[in-house]
Amino acid sequence: MTESEFLALAESTLDRIEEAFDRLNDADVVDVECKRSGNVLEIEFLRNGSKIIVNSQAPLQEMWMAARAGGYHYKRVGEEWRNTRDDTELFAALSECATQQGGAPVALG
Repeated sequence: MTESEFLALAESTLDRIEEAFDRLNDADVVDVECKRSGNVLEIEFLRNGSKIIVNSQAPLQEMWMAARAGGYHYKRVGEEWRNTRDDTELFAALSECATQQGGAPVALG
């Protein structure tokens, strides 16, 4: 994958995550505020002040996620972002972390 292809894919991934959390917030599923600065998306859970940070790492062509549960790196495999350690999928892991930190079931697709 070229750098420009990665940057476009990373941008669309961050957009997709931000839009999903905005929908969950609007539907009163979980009280969150998303802040975006370039390639960094900060998701703050207003109930307890905890955060999840998702960002792209262009030199490595990875997406990174930092949550209370730890830090995770994801590489593109086919049509999915897969964890470089245990092969879990980014949106499934993000859903699990958001459920833990947000106090309500979160399902991102």
